[in-house]
Amino acid sequence: MTLLHCENLRFAYDGRTVCHNINFTLQTGDYLCIVGENGSGKSTLMKGILQLKKPSGGTLRMATALKADQIGYLPQQTDRQKDCPAVVQEVVLSGCLNRLGPRPFYGKKEKALAAKKMEQLGISHLQKQSFRDLSGGQKQRVLLARALCATKQLLVLDEPTAGLDPLVTRELYELITTINQDLGLTILMVSHDLQSVVHYADKILHLDNEQLFFGTSADYLRTPYGRRFSEGEKVYA
Repeated sequence: MTLLHCENLRFAYDGRTVCHNINFTLQTGDYLCIVGENGSGKSTLMKGILQLKKPSGGTLRMATALKADQIGYLPQQTDRQKDCPAVVQEVVLSGCLNRLGPRPFYGKKEKALAAKKMEQLGISHLQKQSFRDLSGGQKQRVLLARALCATKQLLVLDEPTAGLDPLVTRELYELITTINQDLGLTILMVSHDLQSVVHYADKILHLDNEQLFFGTSADYLRTPYGRRFSEGEKVYA
């Protein structure tokens, strides 16, 4: 099933185009990574997909079953978020807010869902610990569990491995792959970590204020950008 379709999509700020000529389709089960240098339009496109910014041109169609408030989203962590005093269970439960409707409190279903996601991500033993006392990798697992509580179809990740050491980075990428393959969630990720994403993602969207490439990771490695990567040249500033 097609979850998302972009055709000649364009975004602008104060009349100045920041990205254009974006044409791609996201299918159920895809693991798509958006790559590009800083300022290439990656974050703007993500805001458009999350319906936080309206396109200035072109078409962005989302499946009727895919509502904006049903997309699991893992943003880049801010210093304020990293210092959150809440316990892990509370953080994960907050991903169920859109399920409450008029109810003011979490019920058994929400608590059971949060417990299931913590178990799937291997953090059940941390549920009573303060979020701010966790390591960087543990915090990302908690926030990933929170995002999983919010969706059954699409998980959007913004630089999920930023600031993590190589071992924790690899573990997180493998966890995301498991979520994609075993839990059946579609993954849409923004990353500057080209070396890793070509090995984990099955599709690549390369932006440089316009679309340079969209296709499989294997085909990407045959492009000039991919060949520069495989030959060990620096692709990004």
